[in-house]
Amino acid sequence: MKNLFSVKGKIALVTGGSRGIGKMIAEGLILNGVKVFIVSRKEEACIDAAKDIVSKCGGECYPIIADLSTIEGIEYVMKQFLFKENHLDFLINNAGVSWGSSIEEFPESGWDKVLDLNLKSMFFLTQKLIPILKINATNNDPSRVINIGSIDGIINSKFDNISYGISKAGVRHLTKLLAKELVYKNINVNCIAPGPFPSWMLSTGVGFGGKVEGVDWSIIGSENPRSRVGSIEDIVGTTIYLCSRAGSYVVGETIVCDGGMVACS
Repeated sequence: MKNLFSVKGKIALVTGGSRGIGKMIAEGLILNGVKVFIVSRKEEACIDAAKDIVSKCGGECYPIIADLSTIEGIEYVMKQFLFKENHLDFLINNAGVSWGSSIEEFPESGWDKVLDLNLKSMFFLTQKLIPILKINATNNDPSRVINIGSIDGIINSKFDNISYGISKAGVRHLTKLLAKELVYKNINVNCIAPGPFPSWMLSTGVGFGGKVEGVDWSIIGSENPRSRVGSIEDIVGTTIYLCSRAGSYVVGETIVCDGGMVACS
């Protein structure tokens, strides 16, 4: 039981890994001995993030620039990954986007953009990567797929982000459907539903203009039962639990990581 939470020597692919929760997860995995590939649509941001992660954490972090909202982009990710590796241990489906508008004015483009990236890409990327997720997976040490959902897929959000909440509710059910099929291939699928974390997405929603540093997150934290926003330790700890031997018997579940917001709603 000494190495119950060890993930050392594993290989992970983290989508949306250039900022926010995705970058937190990438940093945490690397600090625990995982080789990480991050995926982002914006080339400069993805390359800079990979460099920053290595500078802060050491280890290995490789950028893959691709638009995951298209099948072509998903296939490109797989192709680029296979240039360097022949198997994958952890797939962290984190890439996501939101769109704010009232019901009366909500555009089709805001629906399609959010559902394409938040839900469709999650299914098809997982589908394409099944063959390499199976390679090193065993009964006691399965490969992992972790889908990053949101509490907005469980309870109603205070923001006008209709398609976002619907997409994240879909992520919860997609997790169960994938888990049912892939558990027999030694691939465990689970979901993490975060609450408020210091990220570009939340920053834009609460009026911080996208800034993560130099803003007073305690204002947002004061509305949380734990009186704070989430930290890198919170999201990384949950991720490592699910990826390690400690979480290898957990299948098809959604773990809420929100400081009690859902429980107290």
